[in-house]
Parts: sequence; C-alpha cells; structure tokens
Amino acid sequence: MVNLAIDFNGLKLKNPVLTASGTFGYGLEFADFVDLNKLGGFIVKGTTLKHREGNPYPRMAETASGMLNAVGLQNKGVDVFCNDIYPQIRNYKTNIIVNVSGSTIDEYVKTAERINQLENINAIELNISCPNVKEGGMAFGTSCTAAAEVIKAVRNVYHKHLMVKLSPNVTDIVSIAKTAEDNGADSVSLINTLLGMAIDIKTRKPKLSTITGGLSGPAIKPVAIRMVWQVAKAIRIPVCGIGGIMNADDAIEFILAGASCIQIGTANFIDPRTTTSVINGIELYCLKNGIKNINEIIGMI
Repeated sequence: MVNLAIDFNGLKLKNPVLTASGTFGYGLEFADFVDLNKLGGFIVKGTTLKHREGNPYPRMAETASGMLNAVGLQNKGVDVFCNDIYPQIRNYKTNIIVNVSGSTIDEYVKTAERINQLENINAIELNISCPNVKEGGMAFGTSCTAAAEVIKAVRNVYHKHLMVKLSPNVTDIVSIAKTAEDNGADSVSLINTLLGMAIDIKTRKPKLSTITGGLSGPAIKPVAIRMVWQVAKAIRIPVCGIGGIMNADDAIEFILAGASCIQIGTANFIDPRTTTSVINGIELYCLKNGIKNINEIIGMI
C-alpha cells in the first residue's frame, strides 16, 4: 500500500490530485464520469460577488499544444452559488474549494465573507490574476503592493484555508509568492494561464473576441514546473502545481519540483476521467519505485 495523503498546511487531502477552477464546473458536471469522493478535492469555477455574463463569443480557441480562453469568469454570482449550488455539493466526502475572483478589493472581501459562512467549504482559492478596475486594469497579482492589499483584506474576513493563485505574467513570481506568504496565505497555487494570442489567417482576425486570452495545456508545462520549483524553494507555505498536467508522469514532475499537490485543468476537456487515471498512475509509480509515502518525493529536485 502507498500513502498518498497530504497535509496541505492543515487541509487534509486523501491524495494530491485536485481539479483546476474553470475546467470542472461545480463538480456536478463530472459526477457521471468521476467518483468525486476519491479526489483530493475539487475547485469550483470562479465565483464573483455579482452575476457575470463573461466575454462575447468566440472566447475559446484551440492551439497546437493547448488552448486559449477568454471566458471572462462567467458565473451567476456568490448568492446563487451559496443558495443553489452549495446544497447540491456540500455532502461530498472530499475538499470543496471555491475560486474567488473580483474587480475590486471590496468585491473580493464580500465574496469571501459569504463563502466563509459555508460549513462544508474547506478553503478558497483567491484568484489575484483579475484586473483591478480602480488601478487602470492592472492585475492584482502583478504588483506586490496590490497583491498584499487584497490578500490581507481577505485574510481578515476568511478564517479557513486561504490558497492564493498566482499569475505567471510577471517578471518575478517569487516576490509575489513571498508577498502572499507574508500577508496570511496558507498556500499558493501556480501557475494561472499565460497571456497568448491566435489569429485566423483566412479571416485575418484574432480567434478570440478579446484578441488575447489565457494559454493553458501542455505548452505551458515547462514554464509552470520552473516557476513551481523557484517558488517552492523560496517560501515556507506549501505549493499546489498547475499547468499542462495531462497524466501521472506530468503530475510527478510537479511533485518532484516541490508541489505538495497538483491541479488537473485542460485535460478534463479531453478526457473527463483524467483525475482518476492520474491518481492511479501516481500510486503505480510509487509502487514500482518502492515509495511508501508520496511525501517522500515532494521537492526532491
């Protein structure tokens, strides 16, 4: 037997496999394909204070080794989540984590306050890649000062596990990670999507209505692993690795680089059972290599 359990700074995971926000809906959409109770946890789609329609179509585009998206955090708002969605998912026997997004610090705080009242939500993932509308649209996560403000404000009202999701679209991701740690984060997750663009040469127009969008999938994995390795070496709180994980081998790379757990994202669109196969693959790898406890190999590189 292999022990795959992780103590993620107080958040007890039965295994290191989570799902990435925005790729797994509210979990319910995948319940016919995956036993949600067997996951380390699932992270529901980005939730904002008010209803958001998202960006105009087209807002997704396939690339040679991944996908671009500019969905724009489409969701029905935190009240609908609390009143309608939460009752449907609250009894799953795993960690349910809500990705919290906003355009102002006040929006983040009010959304986190509402989520804090939900007994069976064990953590939030704070998406600081959102544009700060009061500061000219620059993302909260691209400035240490802005990141510190929003993390500290949410920490004051949210009393469970606070994971902060980091943007890779920065010069120095380690500085942002340290800022998250210094201002009360219990963990960080990285990376969010890389800024990219695709053009249709037949129409001679961008493939996304917003022109640019977030690149995810296998193309970003080497960048993500490098950033996870850098951050894991620099901070004391644990790291959750994200970026192009398509199979168990990819997940193990992230774990060796310093990730205590990982998130499956784009792969969910290709095969909705990817999470289960990754859990099984990690266990098989450990068995073949005489590893009795997954914690033995975290950050070996």
